[in-house]
Amino acid sequence: MNFGIIKRTVGWILLFEAAFFLVPLIAAAIYWEAEFFAFLICMGICAALGGLCLIGKPKSDKIYAKEGFVITALCWIVLSAFGALPFVLAGTIPNYIDALFETVSGFTTTGATVIDPEVGVESLPKCILMWRSFTHWVGGMGVLVFIMAFLPLSGARNMHIMKAESPGPTVGKLVPRVRKTAAILYGIYGVLTLVQIIMLLCGGMSLFDAINTAFATAGTGGFSVKNDGLIGYNSYIQIVVTVFMLIFSINFNSYYLLIRRKWKEVLTEEVKWFLIIVASAILAVTLNVFFTETVNAVGDKMSFGEALKHAAFSVASVVSTTGFATEDFNTWPVFSHIILVGMMFIGACAGSTGGGIKVSRLLLLGKSTSNEIGKMLHPKRVKRITMDGRAVDDEVVRSVYGYMIAYVIIFVASLAIISLDLGNLTHGDSGAFATGFTAVAATFNNIGPGFGAVGPTGSFTDFSWWSKLVFIFDMLAGRLEIFPMLILFAPMTWKKCA
Repeated sequence: MNFGIIKRTVGWILLFEAAFFLVPLIAAAIYWEAEFFAFLICMGICAALGGLCLIGKPKSDKIYAKEGFVITALCWIVLSAFGALPFVLAGTIPNYIDALFETVSGFTTTGATVIDPEVGVESLPKCILMWRSFTHWVGGMGVLVFIMAFLPLSGARNMHIMKAESPGPTVGKLVPRVRKTAAILYGIYGVLTLVQIIMLLCGGMSLFDAINTAFATAGTGGFSVKNDGLIGYNSYIQIVVTVFMLIFSINFNSYYLLIRRKWKEVLTEEVKWFLIIVASAILAVTLNVFFTETVNAVGDKMSFGEALKHAAFSVASVVSTTGFATEDFNTWPVFSHIILVGMMFIGACAGSTGGGIKVSRLLLLGKSTSNEIGKMLHPKRVKRITMDGRAVDDEVVRSVYGYMIAYVIIFVASLAIISLDLGNLTHGDSGAFATGFTAVAATFNNIGPGFGAVGPTGSFTDFSWWSKLVFIFDMLAGRLEIFPMLILFAPMTWKKCA
């Protein structure tokens, strides 16, 4: 294990986090908020510790697969641990575990919150709201990918870091140099964010709200600056957010290919299936909500247009794992609940800012299952699994199986642990299982709201500290594709020779 390069990378993470604090500092200065000093202190702490970690040059700058996974997991933990300090120092969230939950939820683009709904986010200082939203934007594409756009951490070897941090079963370079690939990804990410801000401003949204909403949408996070989420905004703004939630759910490689005018390669097999799944889910929920005469927020029966708008928004919000809401879908029919829960698990495309299992993994599992059935019927048949006309390596298929096994084990274990909390939380009512199941699904898949007590109008504030620690692990594991977090607990990881 190359501890020297790990320490050095953590040092860079702390220095960059010190720079990240400039965003809420500017907001605090503009609005003359006393929380300015909390962020200033945190900036000093991160800069000092980061500088200490950079003292001394490592014997080797090589990063192999093991170091890549460890660096990724540790950097996200360190980033979240220090990112929680402003909440505590400012007194906004005085309990550190609660503050850590909020910060991890931000960086992992989950959007689950411990802010009491009765208090509401509108009571928070502007700089705190800006920090919450900015954590989404930083975490959406990946903080290490951001750093690689500026610093060549270890030459070509930093591909191991990109693989460990990027969502999906595989990740490739857009161009030969990893650093340039990172710069291209963040360039596309930044331009799309700016376009959304401009479109939101055209809809009458204030600049502060537009920046925060765009940060939360781009990172598919879902932290809002309003107590009622996006319910109070006009239809134009809700439609813009719907479209951009889906835009940020698609593999960013497709946008690069679009820029390069490689039209035939833009609509990959995964993107096609993602669009088919989303369209089918929107149609099913729309018809279900409309024909069951579901009422809207003001108590009137939804028209077909309203049902379509809210169904499209909710499906886009859940499948992209953003977590915004324009309606409390807790009140919708059970069939719609099932569709939305299914979207929670499916998630976005690989290489996007969205969470979930990913469409590409489900495609590979489906093709692998079909292949196995074919072999049972024709034992001598040899057929390779393909995606977009290319054969998929057996190693990739094997990794998908491993991911799904780990996914199920962690999901069940998390549900079992937090179920000890559900009796007190839901007072033993029939919604206990729905609350617990969707709370784990919402955090593990980086979605945010679930059903029951953790629905769009609820929060995670009433869970015990140990349940919140489980959710924190789930959010990090879900964002980092499970294995970087598990590797930290493997004894062989820390042996000098492995």
